[in-house]
Amino acid sequence: MVLDRYALLEELGSGGFGAVWLAHDQRLERPVAVKRIPIRGGARAERAEREALAAARLSHPAVVSLYEAGRDEDAVYLVSELVRGATLGELLADGALSDRDVLLIGMALCDALAHAHSRGVIHRDVKPGNVLIPETPADGVVAKLTDFGIARIAGDDALTATGDVVGTLAYMAPEQAEGRGASAASDLYALALVLYEALAGINPVRQSNAAATARRMGTRLPPLRRLRRDLPRGLAAAIDAAVLPDPALRGSLDGLRLALAEALGDVGDEPGVVAPPAWAAVPTRTLGRPARASPIPAPARAPFAVEENEAVAHPPAPARVAIPARIAAGLLAGGLVLAALTLVAQRPPLDPPAIAGLAAALVALLPRLGWLAAAAALTAWLGAQGGDGWWAVGLAALPLPLLVPRAPAWWSAPGGAVALGYLGVPAAWPAVAGQARGLWTRAVLGAAGYWWIALVQAVLGKRLITAPAADLKHLLTRADLAVAGVWALAAGLLPLLVRGRNAVLDLLGACVWAAGLALGTQAVTRAAGAGDPHGLVGGAALAALLAVLAMALRRP
Repeated sequence: MVLDRYALLEELGSGGFGAVWLAHDQRLERPVAVKRIPIRGGARAERAEREALAAARLSHPAVVSLYEAGRDEDAVYLVSELVRGATLGELLADGALSDRDVLLIGMALCDALAHAHSRGVIHRDVKPGNVLIPETPADGVVAKLTDFGIARIAGDDALTATGDVVGTLAYMAPEQAEGRGASAASDLYALALVLYEALAGINPVRQSNAAATARRMGTRLPPLRRLRRDLPRGLAAAIDAAVLPDPALRGSLDGLRLALAEALGDVGDEPGVVAPPAWAAVPTRTLGRPARASPIPAPARAPFAVEENEAVAHPPAPARVAIPARIAAGLLAGGLVLAALTLVAQRPPLDPPAIAGLAAALVALLPRLGWLAAAAALTAWLGAQGGDGWWAVGLAALPLPLLVPRAPAWWSAPGGAVALGYLGVPAAWPAVAGQARGLWTRAVLGAAGYWWIALVQAVLGKRLITAPAADLKHLLTRADLAVAGVWALAAGLLPLLVRGRNAVLDLLGACVWAAGLALGTQAVTRAAGAGDPHGLVGGAALAALLAVLAMALRRP
């Protein structure tokens, strides 16, 4: 029992300044976190006083709340709310966060720092280890900033002496490292560097040792889009500006938060490994699933010392490799060519398997050019035969490499929608398309799946979901484009409703999503006079099941 009311139950973690305990507040009957800082000199007591004074000024959902501070003969105690979860650093090391998660966390930290700055508090040690991610976010709060032990408090000269170099070297703004004092711009720099690392897979400042890291500080960092070309330009530009050496050029927390919010719909929502390209590799922690069973703990810090960089003993995880994607794209393209020659062509040229193999090799070697060349050649040949199927091949195959150029393995995937149509559950396709990375890619694939079904129906005269069009020219005057829009919306929004955080909420979200998919498809087809779609209820139910299972398998 400490401070006559808190029973220490379990040590949650420890460092150079003391240990954090899970404790029970006997008076208010609630769990709390108690940081116990042994008194072994003035520096420890000064740090505890600094943290208490800084935290006492703050009251914000994205800041860990301080309940009480006290001391006895042996230690100083800081009692705060208990946040059950993990640090941002641990989740990044486990590959448990998506790009969208990172942006939401960044927005919460922008709010927390803006509140602290408005109260005259500069954190001075923003880093992944000082960001807690609750297991169950309350009131929409996805992250909480903690550890104000080295915060600078406006007007308190005793605790903010000029020349005091404190913080974590790999995240410290250049002016802070040089002893010129930390400001709101210094916290902005550190936060932007945390986001840079989370999105790019490396901290470009951290090197193999403290001396090399110090030499790296104050230099312009590589543009974020050089490592992640798929990120929105506005987002990358805001983060690049916030890590400029000159504090006056970094912008503001409001500007960074706005850029994060505007990019939410343009980034992926799938967790996993983010690793830099080989040319950018430096001795740093690779973000993603570690080779070991548990993350390597960070070294303990000495009081008010510059923290050494956190080295990792295992090799970095490989970046997303392009070769498997090329092979997959080639094999799927070859299968589509074979299917088209078998189903559409009355007199297949030469040997269909040989033609399909040639198309597969071409797409694997030169994905976009190979796909366009194979589709154009097949379209031209079918047109020369006088059949109507050449329209279908051209309208189905040619747009995809142009609309989603970075996802070659998905270009052939809408063929799966046709297969689901033959199985009687075509409406399950948006759940498959909803697994792609990026809102735009998901939407394009969702629409393409229905479009391919409509094209196959028109060419073969077979009903897969609605009554087939009399010919391909009538497709543009029917409800097919509107239904494709409904499926695009469903596929794009799926990860927003099924997030993998809670099984019950995922199941509820999937049911709501599937109901919207079914009702939207039915409403559009009825409005166009096409009647009730075939296999809609079963397909929507299967879609809901697939959505929940896919997210459950993806989450660590």
